[in-house]
Amino acid sequence: MDKLDKLDRRILGIISNNARLPFKDVAEECGVSRAAVHQRVQRMIEMGVITGSGYNINPKTLGFRTCTYIGVRLEKGSMYKDVLPHLSNIPEIVECHYTTGPYSLLIKLFAVDNDHLMDILNSTIQEIPGIVSTETLISLAEGFNRGIRIPEGEQ
Repeated sequence: MDKLDKLDRRILGIISNNARLPFKDVAEECGVSRAAVHQRVQRMIEMGVITGSGYNINPKTLGFRTCTYIGVRLEKGSMYKDVLPHLSNIPEIVECHYTTGPYSLLIKLFAVDNDHLMDILNSTIQEIPGIVSTETLISLAEGFNRGIRIPEGEQ
């Protein structure tokens, strides 16, 4: 994989803070042409460095007031491949990670309220074949949410 140079990292730092910033403004801040920024961003997309862009939406404004993290224990860790399609069909689940430690999977879920959460847990998640148990942690408040730090220089 091609390495990222200092300019690539500077561009990443700028656009990761504001993906809506026009390339002409990024170029101006970096002291290069808009075409150079466009080419470098396209190259980083092709390299898999940039995997998407979009808007961050506040779930509470859509009525999802309960944010939870759910540790899922499976009969066997290898069953995660069978369980993932079921979990991906639950629209309230926004993240799912195959993990080490006491859980096979860690999922992040947004529910309207605790009754909605209980329904998803009891009627959907815990009914999936291979899931042995779940442990639910309710987030009381999000302290912060940020993207990965863009290291300076070449590595």
